Formats: sequence, C-alpha cells, structure tokens
Amino acid sequence: MNIAVNPDDHAVHPTIYLKDYQPPVFGVSTIDLDIRIHDTETLVVSTLEMQRLHAGELVLLGRDLELLNVQLNGSDLAPNSYRLDKETLTILNAPDQCTIKTEVRIHPENNTQLEGLYKSGGMYCTQNEPEGFRKITFFPDRPDVLAVYTTRLEADNQYPTLLANGNLIEAGQVGADRHYTIWQDPTKKPSYLFACVAGDLAVLKDSFTTMEGKPVALEIYTEEKDIEKCHVAMQALKDSMLWDEEHYGRAYDLDNYMIVAVSQFNMGAMENKGLNIFNTSCVLSSPETSTDASNFYVKSTIAHEYFHNWTGNRITCRDWFQLCLKEGFTVFRDQSFSDTLQSPAVQRIDDVSSLKSAQFAEDAGPLSHPPRPDHFVEINNFYTATVYDKGAEIVRMMATLLGEENFRLGTDEYFRRHDGEAVTVEDLIGSLSDGSGTDLWNFLPWYSQPGTPVVTGQGVYDAETRRYTLTLSQSIPKKPNYPAPQPLPIPVKIALFNQQTGQPLLLDAQGETETVLMLNQSKQVFVFEHIASQPIVSLLRDFSAPVLLNFDYQDQELAFLMQYETNGFNQWQAAQQLLERILLQGHDASAYLEALLVTLPKVASVDPLLASRLLDIPTETFIASRIDSNYDPVAVRSIREALMNAIAAELKDFWSASYAALPIVPYADTSEAMGQRALRNAVLAFASRAGIANALTLASQQYDVAVCMTERLGALRQLVNYDAVDHDAKLTDFYQRFENEALAIDLWFGLQASKPNATIDEITRLSQHPQFDLNTPNRVRSITGNFATNPVAVWTTEGAQFYANLAKTLDAKNPILGSRILQVLSRWYTLKEPLRTQVRAVIDGLQGQVTSSSVVETLANLQKAG
Repeated sequence: MNIAVNPDDHAVHPTIYLKDYQPPVFGVSTIDLDIRIHDTETLVVSTLEMQRLHAGELVLLGRDLELLNVQLNGSDLAPNSYRLDKETLTILNAPDQCTIKTEVRIHPENNTQLEGLYKSGGMYCTQNEPEGFRKITFFPDRPDVLAVYTTRLEADNQYPTLLANGNLIEAGQVGADRHYTIWQDPTKKPSYLFACVAGDLAVLKDSFTTMEGKPVALEIYTEEKDIEKCHVAMQALKDSMLWDEEHYGRAYDLDNYMIVAVSQFNMGAMENKGLNIFNTSCVLSSPETSTDASNFYVKSTIAHEYFHNWTGNRITCRDWFQLCLKEGFTVFRDQSFSDTLQSPAVQRIDDVSSLKSAQFAEDAGPLSHPPRPDHFVEINNFYTATVYDKGAEIVRMMATLLGEENFRLGTDEYFRRHDGEAVTVEDLIGSLSDGSGTDLWNFLPWYSQPGTPVVTGQGVYDAETRRYTLTLSQSIPKKPNYPAPQPLPIPVKIALFNQQTGQPLLLDAQGETETVLMLNQSKQVFVFEHIASQPIVSLLRDFSAPVLLNFDYQDQELAFLMQYETNGFNQWQAAQQLLERILLQGHDASAYLEALLVTLPKVASVDPLLASRLLDIPTETFIASRIDSNYDPVAVRSIREALMNAIAAELKDFWSASYAALPIVPYADTSEAMGQRALRNAVLAFASRAGIANALTLASQQYDVAVCMTERLGALRQLVNYDAVDHDAKLTDFYQRFENEALAIDLWFGLQASKPNATIDEITRLSQHPQFDLNTPNRVRSITGNFATNPVAVWTTEGAQFYANLAKTLDAKNPILGSRILQVLSRWYTLKEPLRTQVRAVIDGLQGQVTSSSVVETLANLQKAG
C-alpha cells in the first residue's frame, strides 16, 4: 500500500515494509565518540571498528550533518572514494575489516525537533529513539547493529555535569575554561540507546545492592530548585529494582543508574542504557505541585524505563516493526508492578480505561494498524496505544493462559536464550512456548491483525438437566489493505453467580469459582454441569482479552453484577456496560441508578478508590469512538449531560453525607489516602452538578485549605466549570502560587482547556499567553490534549482549523508533535453533515502545506478515511 499523498511525496517519503528486511551488511564492534560542545556548534568525531557480515556496500546513515572529514584505516578519503547525500555516506570499496573515522559539525542549539542532540533550556541532551543518532554522527543507525560505546564529552565549565552511558573512567580539564569526561558502556547496545547530557544540574544520590551482592550507585539529576521533588522517583526506582529481582530474577548489571529530568522532551521517558532521560513530568513529584495521578505516573514510568534494562536493552528489537516486542512486554511488566501501588482491581480498571479510550478508538479509525505493523512511512507515528497497550494485552493473555509459574519459566528461557541479541516477536513466543512447555504460536496473528475483536455470546440454562450452556463467537472487522482476519485465541475468564444469594458457584470438584475458557474458533459452546439454578455469568473477568463484549445480558443482570460481583474490575465493567447501553442505545437508566444507589455506599466504606472509579462515566470522546457514522457531538453531549444530571439528582443525599465524612487530613502517599481524595473530588463534582446549595462554597473552602495539589485542583475545577463567583480570583491565585512551577502551570492551562463549554476563542487566548511555548511539548499538550475532550467545540470549522494550524506550524519545528496533534482529527469521517464536509475541507487545506514524513503520513491516512 502506498501511503504517500502523491508520487512526488512518495519519492521523498518512501514506504518501508517489514517483508523487505535485510540484515546489516557491516557490523560495528566498537565506537569511540568525541563530542565537543560549543555555544554555536558542536563537533563530533566518531571512530567505528567495522566488520563485513554480508555482501554489499558500507553505508552509514546521517541527517543534518556537515561532514568535515572522513578517514578509512587512518587515511583521509578523497571525494571520489565515497558518496554523500542528505541521508547516507557510502564508503566505496570498503575492505571486510576497517576503521571508519568521521568528523561532523552539528547545531543542537537550533534543534527544535528534539531528536538527536539538542539544547533544552540551559542544558544539552539527546533523544535517539528511533532514528535520532544519525543526527549526531554517521552510523548504521538501526537497532540490530550493537556495539560497545566509549564516549568523550567536552564542554565549557558552565556545564559542570557531563554524563554518558556506562561507567565513568576519566575526567579532567581542557585548559582553564573547559573540561571533559570519558564514559564506557561495557554492554553492547544499539545506537538508539546512546545518551549524553551536558548541563549545570543538582543530583539526588542513593544506592541499591542487587541480589547478586553488587552495589549500584543511583543518581537523579535535575535543576537545583527541583531536587527535592525527586524523592518519589528515587524510591520508585529502588522498588522497581527489587520487584524485578523477585518476579523475574533480573538483577541490574552496571555500576550506576542515572536519570536526568528534561523540560523539553517529546516522549514521556527514554530507557537509554544506564542513563535514562525523562520528561520532567515523569520524574518530579511533590504533594504541593503534583496530583495523585501524576505522582502515580512518575512511579509507573520510572518502573517502565527500569524494566526496559532487560526487555528492550539487554534484549532489543531486530527492527522497528518489532517495537511492540519491547514496549508491549515492558508495559505489561510496569502494569504488574503498579498492582503493588494500588489495588489490582483499580489498577486493571485504570489500564482498561486507557486502553478503551485510546487504543479502541485508534482501532476504530483510519489510524488502525496491527501491534506489529507491516509497513510505515515514519516510524515516529507508530509509538501508539496499539503498539504499547494492545502489545501489553497480548503478553497478558499468554501469561493468563500459562499461569504464574509457567510464565516465569517462559520468560527465564527468553532471557537465557536472547540476552545480548536483537530479536523479533517470534523469538518471544518461541521462548515462552519452549520454556513453559505450552504451544503459544496461535497467538502470533494477534500481532499482525488490526482491529478490535467482538465477542458475542448468550447463555441458556436447562433446569431439568441442571446444565448451563454458554455459546460464544468472535468476529473481527476487515480492514482495508489487510487480509481477511482469522479467528484468534481469546482467553475468556468467567464465573457464575447464584441469582438468589449473590454467591459465586463452584465450577469443578476442586472448589474453583473461576475458570478460563479458550475461544479460538469462530463459534464455540461451553457446557457447565450440576448448576442448581439459573446463574448469572460474569464474563471477561479482569479483562482477560482486549475485545468488545456483546453478551445478551438483561439490564437487571448487569445491575446484579454491579452489586454482587466479587471481582472489583468486573463490578466496574458491569457499570460501564450499563452506561454504554444508556448512552449509545437509549436504554432506561433506572436499573443503573438503583444499583448505584445500593452499591456505591457499600464500596465507599471499604474501598474509596474503587468507589471513585464506579463513578466513571464514559467520556464524550469514548462515546464518539463507538459511533461509525452520522455522529452528532451536540446530541451526544445532551444525552450524557442528562445522565450525569440524573445521577447527581438520584444520589443527592449521598453527596452531602459523603463529603462531610471525607474531611481533609494531613497528606499521605498511600492507596487508601489516594482513594479518599479521589472520592472526595468525585463527590464534590456531583454535588456541584446537583446544585446542592453550599457545594461551590465547599469547593472554595477546599481550595483554600488544600494540603495537596489533588485537593486544590479538584476544587478549582468545579469553581471553573460552574463559573463560581470567585473562580477568576482562584485561577489568579493558582497562577501566582505556581508561576515558577512549570508542571503546575501545565495543570493551570489544562484545567481551562478542559472546561466543558470552553470556546475556540478561549483556547486561542490561552495559546497566546506569555507562558505558552511551542518549544515545550508538555505545554502544547496541556492545551491541545485537554481541549480535545470537548468535541462540541473541536468538531467545528474553527476547532478543526486550530489543530490543523498547529500541525502546520509544528511540521518543520517539531513534526513528531505536529503529527500527534493532527491525529486529534482522525475520526472526522464519522461526523454528521455538514460538519463532515466542513472538517474535511480543513484537513484537505493542509495538502501541499506540510512536508515532514510524520505529518504527511498522518495527513494521508486522514484523507483516505473519507
């Protein structure tokens, strides 16, 4: 399939196919880097020890590099001995063993794309995944070329912190004004894992002793003013190291582990070997400036990047089509770790909420692709929810089928077999199969088929034979340019409940009340014997597979599960299924409201965090993702608002009593305290909606006496959303309190952008605020991401034009971010007329106005959707 918009664009941005993979012609055993940073330029000298692996030319990749010199085996090469173009340096007639030395000039001070080496504020840092290293020096920049790196880093004394991967082996002065450090990483790694940093940074130090008795120095670097906000991250790092030892037997291997916090960063964080570079939002946390959600995100992201040391670094990807191999496995691992930070039920709810809102929506639109795509134009466009979150769900399904003990045997085999290698999805499945003794090869199609499977079912009870028959079938939508989908292995975890007592029924002689059914055909029948009365079935417990469930429940049966489920996740799922019926199919809300009235107080008394999740109402954007044509944003909002108002009115007494029972107390970073804060904010929101007389007064008081950002922001949100008399004053107070706290100001921008009735004029004014900075992705996303939750305003000519204009502006400045912003408009084709035609015209207006591979590919996909 040709993704390019036209033949000319195709020539500039060719499509790359998995089927065309070829192993590297030359390998690199060692690379010596000499990076000399100056104010107006940076000089990079690299020396590569190379060996021929296959027939072909020696081709090095480079982009935006000024070549100053190139040598082969110690001798300067004449211009007729090599070919140079915008992307490659080809050494002609290279011998099988050779030393290639190049010197280039680059300009990180002007690098706004935030790839390669760039200057962020007052420091220099790198981002090389996936293809940034070629913007630093000429190299076979692909993940299956692994080498040992020695890095000399030199800069003025105004940058006293000079870091690179590995162990520090030397440091010293160069004259009076400059200094250097030399680092060596003994572990072979691909170029995308190279990192270096030069700046004036403070450091928080700690240590960890591995299960092998090896001491590891732990260091987190950031600006001096933020160093006290690094303690949460440091504890999370130590907890992650211990967890990985206990659950996977994986110990850390280097003498040190360093993390650097960077304000301008496209990603959340990067797992560079031994020198992780993080977006500040994923490192800095304090009760005063961070919400519970962002505090939790710091912990899970620290864990994610640490776990990459084995699932991504020690074992890496053969090619970028295998991105889901390292990311999916590592997301599964960080989600499992996060089970220790809050209840597993709530963790699963949060993971599935994210999956449904992002990945299911992605699968339902023109950006749908398999977890392992078979082609791309720009790999940066495939750092997606499908690659990460659906990739994690595939690993979870295999782990569910194997069970904890056998899954550990399989992962042990994976680490034993492939340590130090660049591998494929097939290598993971082969290791899990061989190590566990269970054939998992039928899971391979999950990686190659796009779309979300739909599991449909019905249950029939025969009182005479005391037999319950469950019939399940699966269907998978056919996607353009992909083969007809085949049935997938879908583990369906189930339980049966007694309708009279609400108790789970025994399913076998061993006393089990839960079992996993393997749906691996188009249609299957499962029979349960010795069932004394008509049961109610609980399906897809813990969301055992990433599918849409279409079971012939009566609304009262879902209401029953809301009240009697023993699985917290499925209690939430039953509520969500009822809510979707109300919002999408027009069902009466009475069964849901009656169940909520009974269930919520009981759950709140024992698990306030779970209770807060039971008040989750599907967002307007999620509802829109389930509508394939004639979508009317105003009508969807009207239906959702009516439901929200009904909930607020029905539980009016509960809101008042619960808020009084949840007083503000000294801050604690525990799951229980998080739950109390989350429930208090949810109760306050519904009390404000219900029009309870003193609700906004309570919000104002909560803002004034808040002991943490979660309480302060939760209160401010209600004041802003309901235009309380003091909301402007409180917004001003918030800004003045946190004017010098970038992440808190991101929250300030985001809160206003997410206001349900925010207009495009208000959003435009926010984007013109002096603190808005197009060079800082966090700040851009604080507006664009939050405004995207307001489809009534987004799906107008003016709203769509706002996103199109930003994408056009960022096309040259930061195309990765520009592409992400344009993707907000991906489901334009589902709109009712005339919105559909109006937004299509805005999208088409970008034709010929953007040139980067990232934005051009996204634009082409959006246009094809119509």
